[in-house]
Amino acid sequence: MSLTLPPGGARRLLDPAVGAVLGAVTLLLVLAYDQPRSAAVVAALVVAVGAALVTHGVRTRTATAWRTVDIVVAAVLAVACGVVFWAWAYLWDAFKPAFVAFPPGQALIYGMWFLPCALVPLIVRRPGAAVFAELVAATVEWMLFSQFGAAVVVYGLVQGLLAECAFAATGYRRWTLGTAMAAGALAGAGAAPLDWVYSYPLWSVAWKAAYLGLVVVSGAVLTGLLSWYAVRALAPTGALSAFAAGRERELV
Repeated sequence: MSLTLPPGGARRLLDPAVGAVLGAVTLLLVLAYDQPRSAAVVAALVVAVGAALVTHGVRTRTATAWRTVDIVVAAVLAVACGVVFWAWAYLWDAFKPAFVAFPPGQALIYGMWFLPCALVPLIVRRPGAAVFAELVAATVEWMLFSQFGAAVVVYGLVQGLLAECAFAATGYRRWTLGTAMAAGALAGAGAAPLDWVYSYPLWSVAWKAAYLGLVVVSGAVLTGLLSWYAVRALAPTGALSAFAAGRERELV
């Protein structure tokens, strides 16, 4: 008996195949850094699902070629955000005493670590912009001797891929406030479980749940809302004239 695929079946299998491969690579990389197995599994699953969704979005979107200006601007913004990430880590420590009574509450200021996930895609409007920007920013943070070590690169990959899913879900056709906030929220949904493993394994289930909710809210507001208004503020200045975001009266 021969096995035949329906028309387009091979193309549909590409999405889960890409996800599975990248998930396996992530698993091996995290384990190679001698990180907890639970963290490796969480990261691998998130990357696998995110990569499959993003691959589908890229395949079904037309006119998505990156221009040189897209690459340059995305890279510059990502590097700048990486410096912000590095500085934000020290502000995070400085604010800890204010949340002694309820440590999960500090998650309200977490969203700055997802900023490029929405800011860069809203400007360049290309598939892969969220994961590219977040991964580059996380790598820059690591190269600046982040106190969190190489783990920030894993965070960048997970957060970027999940944020990318928000744009991929629209077929890379809707660059709205809602999509930007969804990207920030999804990035938070990826970061919080990793924090449970890396930083807060002894917290109660209630605290972990509260932390997850607050990180998601922070991502939606500090990442999505802030990015949206930053782009709207920049557009009238002419700084974004090379992009559709700078030529429109409103983001659509």
